[in-house]
Amino acid sequence: MADSAEDQETIRDRVVRLVFDGERRRFEEFVQVLTDATPAGVDVILRGSAVTGHKWMSDQPFDADGPGTSDLDVTFVGGSMVTLFREFHIPGIHSAPLSEAHPFASPALGPLRKRLCAMAGRPVNLQATTSLVQFARDVLMNQPYLVLLQKPADLDE
Repeated sequence: MADSAEDQETIRDRVVRLVFDGERRRFEEFVQVLTDATPAGVDVILRGSAVTGHKWMSDQPFDADGPGTSDLDVTFVGGSMVTLFREFHIPGIHSAPLSEAHPFASPALGPLRKRLCAMAGRPVNLQATTSLVQFARDVLMNQPYLVLLQKPADLDE
């Protein structure tokens, strides 16, 4: 994350407060489901209004339209996760999110998205990108994010 960005613990506390009603256990269960579904060599990050506390390009606060109205933007970084998608913003390296707007972007991740939405009580968007695109978003565009998990690559592969 860019040096000027907030530290991860501050962002994590905000996410727990805004998304999971201050219940750290619910947040940890959410991350565990992601951990169980994520292959080695992939990081998972959260970005968007849950991280910043307000909507992109506005000062409208998270859940301004009522509880559960703001979505979560979960991104799988690295590995071969982009191969699970059939819709892209940048073909082959940065997927469109599996979301209400793109319900067929990744049929393989549909059950995971459904489970995460139920756990969070709000829409959860799933996206995949390469490490290079994430680097550009972080360093060049200074877009904040929360690291939900990091899974090192298997050394046996």
